[in-house]
Amino acid sequence: MKYQSIEQLQAYAEIQSGNPQLQMSRTERLERWAELLEREPDRRLGTLSGTEFAPYEARQTMRASGSPLTVAFEDVAFRAAGLTDDSYGEAKRFFSLSDRQLHNIVCYCHFGETVKGDIAARRVRSAIGLWPRIRAFFA
Repeated sequence: MKYQSIEQLQAYAEIQSGNPQLQMSRTERLERWAELLEREPDRRLGTLSGTEFAPYEARQTMRASGSPLTVAFEDVAFRAAGLTDDSYGEAKRFFSLSDRQLHNIVCYCHFGETVKGDIAARRVRSAIGLWPRIRAFFA
């Protein structure tokens, strides 16, 4: 095998560094999450109880088995991009969501014990905001 520098290899092939999934924007991440939820629109997903009342430290570690957060964590691309678990705090960090936005997606007070996948997907898309969706529509 002959050693060649990256510069030499560029003459033969286009070289891309890293995994393209790792470079998703916030909007792309949220859109992908919504698409994952829509794959099973009638799936009943667990909710988290009392996210608005829990102390900060407790809220960060809140999780529910089979929640919309679990759907995101099950995605290989999200894990490769740095999603480390299906907790409230990790989802808030990874998707760059405010407490209010994440509360609207996963909290028991909005849906009861479970939320359907398609409804959670709509809530995820609403967290994207209006202007990014308008730009994507015309792009």
